[in-house]
Amino acid sequence: MKWSREKSLTVFYFALYLVAALTIALHQPLNDTYPLLQNPPDEHSRYKVPLYICNHGTLPTGYEEELFSGDCRWTYGFYTLLPYMAQGYAMRFVNLFTDSEVALLYTARLVNVTIGLVMAYIVLLLGKKLFRDHRVRWLFCFLVTFLPQSLFLHTYVNPDSMCLLSTALMLYGLVGGAEDGFSFRSCAILTTGIVLCALSYYNGYGFILGSILFFCACFIRRQGGKWGYDWKPFFRKGLLISATVLLCIGWHFVRNYMLYDGDFIGLDSKENLIRSYGISRDTYFSEGKPLSSMLFGTNFFLKVALSFIANYGSVSLYTWKIIYLFYAGIFVLGIAGAIFGRNPEEKAWTDRKLLRVFFHIAMAVCVAVPFILLVRYAYATDYQAQGRYLMPGMVPFMYYVAHGLEKLPFWKKSGERWKNILSALAMAGIAGSLLVTVYVSALPYYLEVPVL
Repeated sequence: MKWSREKSLTVFYFALYLVAALTIALHQPLNDTYPLLQNPPDEHSRYKVPLYICNHGTLPTGYEEELFSGDCRWTYGFYTLLPYMAQGYAMRFVNLFTDSEVALLYTARLVNVTIGLVMAYIVLLLGKKLFRDHRVRWLFCFLVTFLPQSLFLHTYVNPDSMCLLSTALMLYGLVGGAEDGFSFRSCAILTTGIVLCALSYYNGYGFILGSILFFCACFIRRQGGKWGYDWKPFFRKGLLISATVLLCIGWHFVRNYMLYDGDFIGLDSKENLIRSYGISRDTYFSEGKPLSSMLFGTNFFLKVALSFIANYGSVSLYTWKIIYLFYAGIFVLGIAGAIFGRNPEEKAWTDRKLLRVFFHIAMAVCVAVPFILLVRYAYATDYQAQGRYLMPGMVPFMYYVAHGLEKLPFWKKSGERWKNILSALAMAGIAGSLLVTVYVSALPYYLEVPVL
């Protein structure tokens, strides 16, 4: 059987992910005796949750002293626990064979590396549904999987990794459902994505909202010049998805309701615990400063933009300036093309114009809600100008970037040879940016510090 260029690219795609992700996962420190700037964001505090599950075999309530980190008088035990459960019980299994602290830490991190590998595969399948041109499809896959910050989230203990996988699953289920009328397979994929999102990261809930909006729109029909709605399949499939989701996630919110006196989310209880220690958070809101002073009186947007692209360590390790400029150029061109460019001949998954409108509205919701939540949190709770909080909207954002590049005049007017060259250069730039970030900007610092 002849070895095709497509197979070679597929092997390179997965190999590059594994090599880069494993390099970071196995070398970045978690070490209290050295400056914490090189440690992954909040991993010291987050790691205590799966470690607790590993040691006790039960879920924490959030009030346990052993989950506190130094002067930080609250814990991640109040948050959604599914990612920590996956890590904690994997650690518990490894603990049957070894007591090595390094082995347990690596186990927790490798759970997220595996989640990222599954996501890379789902993104590859999703690209085949979203784009007819294989070059644009691969560009989309590279943008999602090899954005340095995206890959970074799959290399340390956090809930972001599972949340990212859930967004890819939801979008894949929605696009597939628009194609096949929400077959059992598409409903199962969508349901899995919603469950993983609901139990991993509250910042991703905007994607659930966008998914519901698009799912409802998929049953609008126009026949004989009249608008109608397919109520029976909508209720049959919608109730199946809803019932399964509630059955799978209900335990978490019921548990919170019982543990925290009716606080089924748990975040108010976390804030009350902080205040009980006499700790106050000085925010722009508490000091009476307007929102504009935070957004435009600081470098908020610049920090968010840079850390969306690449910001390793504890939001401390940056990469080369040219890499930020490279991605800024791709993003600006792609979004400009998505807004102003004319559609190429595509729409492989639907030709219903109204449904395309609802698709774009839903995707806008998926992208906008994480930004709104970030601004609200930074202004009223804790100033954090970090691009990783925008990652739940990353997959649809990259869809518009790749789709916009496809709509640019110079792409549409180029011949096949030039399209091959342009796409190859873009993918080489993306892969090169990742390798520089991992092996030049981050790894030398990691090698100076023991892992534990």
